[in-house]
Parts: sequence; C-alpha cells; structure tokens
Amino acid sequence: MIKPLEACVIIAMLLHLFICPYTKVEESFNMQAIHDVINYGFEIEKYDHLEFPGVVPRSFLGPLVVAALSSPFVLLTNVTGASKVAQQYIARGTIGLATALSFIVFCRAIDSVFGRSIKNWLILITMTQFHFMFYISRPLPNVFALIFALLALASWVHQKHKTFIWLSGASIIIFRFDLVMFLGLILLNELLVGRIGVIKCIVNAVFAGVCLLGLTVTVDSYFWQRWLWPEGEVMWFNVILNKSSEWGTSPFLWYFYSVLPRALSATLLLVPVGIYLMRHVTILLWPAFGYILLFSFLPHKELRFIIYTFPIFNTVAACAISTIWHNKNKTITRKLVAMGAMGLLVGNMVMTSGFLYISHHNYPGGQAMKILHELEKDTTDVHVHIDVYTAQTGVTRFTQLRPDWIYNKTEDLPAGGGDMMKYTHLFIGTPDNNKKPLAPYSETHTVIAQVQAYDRLFLDKSSFPPSFRILLTEKIYILKRNAPAA
Repeated sequence: MIKPLEACVIIAMLLHLFICPYTKVEESFNMQAIHDVINYGFEIEKYDHLEFPGVVPRSFLGPLVVAALSSPFVLLTNVTGASKVAQQYIARGTIGLATALSFIVFCRAIDSVFGRSIKNWLILITMTQFHFMFYISRPLPNVFALIFALLALASWVHQKHKTFIWLSGASIIIFRFDLVMFLGLILLNELLVGRIGVIKCIVNAVFAGVCLLGLTVTVDSYFWQRWLWPEGEVMWFNVILNKSSEWGTSPFLWYFYSVLPRALSATLLLVPVGIYLMRHVTILLWPAFGYILLFSFLPHKELRFIIYTFPIFNTVAACAISTIWHNKNKTITRKLVAMGAMGLLVGNMVMTSGFLYISHHNYPGGQAMKILHELEKDTTDVHVHIDVYTAQTGVTRFTQLRPDWIYNKTEDLPAGGGDMMKYTHLFIGTPDNNKKPLAPYSETHTVIAQVQAYDRLFLDKSSFPPSFRILLTEKIYILKRNAPAA
C-alpha cells in the first residue's frame, strides 16, 4: 500500500512530466522504439532505428517492457480518439511510475535500518530537488538502469545479496555498464567484510551474468537484425575508444563542483552535517563517492551519468535534518538551526521552480510540431522537412499526428537546393541566433511561425535590486512554400 507521503513522489513526477512533456536527442532511441513496438509490433522494417540507428545501439528490453505496460492505456486512448501525443504521456508516465516505485522501495529499506523519520525526510528532500524528479520519467538508458539500481541498493540495505547481484547485473549488462563501478564497489565491500562468501558471490554472479547477457543478446539481435550485445558496444565506444569525448569534455572535478551543487541544491549543505552527526551513514556514502571519483576520469561528463548517487547523498542529508528537527526544542539556538534547515528545503523549491521554467522553454522542436499541426489542421497536402536541431529538441514519432502527412528527417540536404524545394513546409533551427539559414528561402517561402526557447540566464543590473532574468529568443522558424505565381 502506497502511503500519502510516498504518493507525493508520484505526484511530483507527474508534475515534472506535464510541464516538460517533450524529449531530446539522447532520449530519442528509446522513445522511438517504444512508439514502434506499440504501433508496428513485429513489422520491424518500419522501425525508426533501422533508418536512424544513432551512434551506438541500445537495448530494446526497456522499450519492450514499457510498451507492454502502456498498451492497455494506449488502446483506451485510441478508442476515445485522443491524439498520438497521449501515447507519449502514457509511455513516460509508465517509466516514471516504475522509477518512483523503485525509489519508494529504497526509502522503505532506509526506514528499516535508519528509522521512519529519516525515510520521510529523504522523500521530502528529494521531492523538492529538480533533477532527480525531472529525469525519472525520461526514456534514458540511465533511467532504466536507475530502476534496477535503486532496487539493488534496497536489497543491499536488507542484506539480500543474491537479489542484489541479479538486480545489479540487469542494470549493468543491459542498460549501463558504467554502474559496475558503483554497484561493484558495494559488492567488493561485502566481500571484504565477509558478509558474502567468495564462492557464493562468484556462482551467483556468473549465473546471473550468463542469463542476463543471453537475454539481451537474443532479444536485441532480433530487433537490430544482427548479432550484438548493445551495452558491450557502448562500453567499447565510450571507455576503450573514448569517442564519447567527441560530444564535449569537462574538467576532472566537474561532477563535484558543478553537478552535485545543482542536483542536490541547497540541501547539499546538510551532507557534511549528516556525516558528522551519524558517522555510520558513511557506509552508504563511500561507494557513491568512489563511483563519482572513478567516473571523473572519463572526459565526457553529463549530470545523468551519476543520477544513481543522488538518493544516497539525500539519505545522508536526511540524517542531518532528522537529528536537527528531533532536537529543535532543546534550546533557542537549536530551534533557529532547525528553521534554517527547513529554509534549505524552501531554497530547493525556489531553484526547482526556476529549473522547471527554463526546461519548459527548452524543447522548441516539440513546440514547433504542435504549432504546425494547429496552423495547418485543415491541410492534407503537407510534406514537412525536420532539420537536425528541431529533431533533437522534442520531435518524436509520437508528435507526428497526421497519417496523411509526410514527415522527413533527411540530413545534409543543401540549403535552398532542389531537394529542399520539394517540401511544402520547413523547420529551420537557429540555435546560435544566426538567421543566415533563412536567407536561401527569402523569396520562395514565408515564415508562418517562430518558436521561442531558452537562450540564457543573465543578471539585470539596471533593476533594483539587481535580479537574474531568463532570456527567450527565436530558435526555430516554420516556413511554408509560396504558391506558384499564376
């Protein structure tokens, strides 16, 4: 039975989903795969990944499960005549619900060891932060891995080592091999302190590894139409070849000075306090810290790569605020400290509101598709070209609402060339505020809409007091081909 405070995790997840319903390029494979499984079934020749395979292959196991769980609700929307966008909400809601429930299982494990108060504060802290709640409904390999990682962490807290090994294996072998550095450190610790025997560990790990590897190779080889282990190819690409650095690099300590302060927000200040007040909580913290340290050696860094550690840091922060709140009535000073700790939660919510506003305006491709369908709702002869920037910022097959329209994502077509002139409508992205891409179409097309999106955050010194402001600028132009002269 889900308790009221636990249900608030699900409500917070849904709030983030409805404010930011669109997805970006890194979510593209799983989003398109879920769409194709739901709508095409075994007609693999129609699947998006065969035409746009991406840089590295990903597993279909996550999309298959999400599609299966979503199908009854998708059928209901089809019967009621809802648009295909509703399917995207359902798919993301299914992922978010699975992740939220796994987080609740982790919180209950914390309850069993550290007490109800710490569990409740852990939920409150996490709900007021932005990034964890924002990501848990997103169709990323990291989020699929997070579901199993949270359940594995709960099993570790309960000292259920066999379950821990199987759940860890699923998250590592199927979805994110880099988790071997996090969950592997936990297993190594259990071996060193003698809580699990070496032989038992090896037997369970080998058996789980063979079964899980066989599962992903069998299923994914069918969908990719060649023999492969998707996560193995990802590991080779990122770790051995180190080609992920082509997508940008960050300094070694970036996770520590940039990601953790943003992800944990104001309650990051409670983490050292929690370590001081409850020293035994470091048994949870050191594998998370070690994972981030090891992962820092890879030059390409993203916030989502260490999302699995956020509940651990929040547990330590919960230990701090629980102790502070419990002792608040002993002296005036402690009462003031308790009120200050509550103020940190308010600070989290203020930061989350800002992040949500920015994120809502950070998917111009999805907005462009919505606007085009509204503007041309009575038009049947539409052949639209979706450029790279538009495709990367919110366009999915779920947003392609009209079966009588043609949607095309062909890349590298010469601007203003004959191929581009065949389309009735064009999406032209200008992410750098450079309007030169519009020039080739000044005499042949008309701009029928402009889509604004987040550009930057700046300090307005002209106001009193000086304040930060969010600047929105035109990022995508929707062009319509002019009718031929009579």
